[in-house]
Amino acid sequence: MASPQNTSEKSLFQATSPGGMPTASQSQRNLIMAQITLRFLAIAFTVTAIPVMITAKEPVSLLGLAITPSYKQSSAMRFLLGVNATVFAFTVLSMLFVWPLRRSGSKPINYFFLHLHDMVMTLLLISGCAAATAVGYLSQYGQPETYWSPICDTVRKFCHQILISTVLSYLAFFCYLALNILSVHKLMSGATQ
Repeated sequence: MASPQNTSEKSLFQATSPGGMPTASQSQRNLIMAQITLRFLAIAFTVTAIPVMITAKEPVSLLGLAITPSYKQSSAMRFLLGVNATVFAFTVLSMLFVWPLRRSGSKPINYFFLHLHDMVMTLLLISGCAAATAVGYLSQYGQPETYWSPICDTVRKFCHQILISTVLSYLAFFCYLALNILSVHKLMSGATQ
């Protein structure tokens, strides 16, 4: 038999309805915590990807010429760097708009605008990642049909850093994909109530 003290402690830490389901305020709080966590992760991934990309340099001598490959020499890598900087800045700004949503009286239009923001960030990230992946693939394997030779055998450190930056960007993309799923779930559950 449960003592009254155990019951009161349980109700203090976990708000549930009489049927055992989480209350609306508890599910709202969980949604906001998931939003904040995923946004912090996206910030961490993009802010880490930026310096990894910028510092990707490896001097090498080919045919007596000193060459230093850099992200600046590839429009796809510059685009990914710009995407990461943009997503970082807008994710930091979006944190200001997520905080007021914790109130239970928030309007569905606020979730809709947040969802639009998340969708744009997702599209930016996947386009930047796709461009960098295509160039990275050519750098690693070349394309014999067009006489493009792979360069990653020569500049391994450079290619490794570009790969790390691209993977971090993909992780930020998956955070935003999860944010989009959460936003659609919230909008759909609000529409059915």
